[in-house]
Amino acid sequence: QMRTWQNRKRLITRRGLLYSLAVCLLILSLGGVGFWILEPKAYTFSDGLWLAFTTAATVGYGDIVPSTHASRAFSVVVVLLGVAVLSLVTASVAAMFVEVEERQIERDLMHEIGSLRAEVRSLRDELRELKPSKTSS
Repeated sequence: QMRTWQNRKRLITRRGLLYSLAVCLLILSLGGVGFWILEPKAYTFSDGLWLAFTTAATVGYGDIVPSTHASRAFSVVVVLLGVAVLSLVTASVAAMFVEVEERQIERDLMHEIGSLRAEVRSLRDELRELKPSKTSS
């Protein structure tokens, strides 16, 4: 039961990362197309894609900048969507690292619980031996 839940949790975490990356690529691709169409200085799709990435990541190297009102308005949308989606990707990666640490803590706790159960069993056995048996009195 617990192993099944761990497998599902791991799959959800990995699937979440894959979905986040897919959405990120989709938004960046659409942003690249948008900038390619709207920005006169983005001569190729790769220029548009580069502008979309630097805008979404809020890096803004300045080699290509939005110069028209339409491309500036579009960059606002790309920034808002990009920050949200890049945050999802970052959160998914962080969740994978935390999951590894959680599994180690869970293993340590299960080991400790097993030790405590063995100790309780041993104490019960000692108590049984120390109690005077009712049949002998």
